[in-house]
Amino acid sequence: VQLQASGGGLVQAGGSLRLSCATSRRTFSGFRMGWFRQAPGKEREFVAAISVRGGSTDYADSVKGRFAISRDNTKYTVDLQMNSLKPEDTAVYYCAAGVLGTTQAGYWGQGTQVTVSS
Repeated sequence: VQLQASGGGLVQAGGSLRLSCATSRRTFSGFRMGWFRQAPGKEREFVAAISVRGGSTDYADSVKGRFAISRDNTKYTVDLQMNSLKPEDTAVYYCAAGVLGTTQAGYWGQGTQVTVSS
């Protein structure tokens, strides 16, 4: 199973970034998809998840109203639009497939760095 994340980078506080995760049809179909992040010295934490057909989304309280997760079931991609970024959003962001609740996932991507400067 391969999950390829892209779109990370350096942005000033208040700015926006869009992360994208590409995978195969076999991986994408039937899986709840999501994003997690891990800041230096901290444990990995849940950010957002989206149901198989995209009709249901879940967000961490810290990103509600600023981040939006979406999926394209024809292109087998899942995106994370991040707006109003804060320095505390700085982390390595991981795409995940087979997300269970807000703590587990069956498959993980390699991660993409997001750095928000103040």
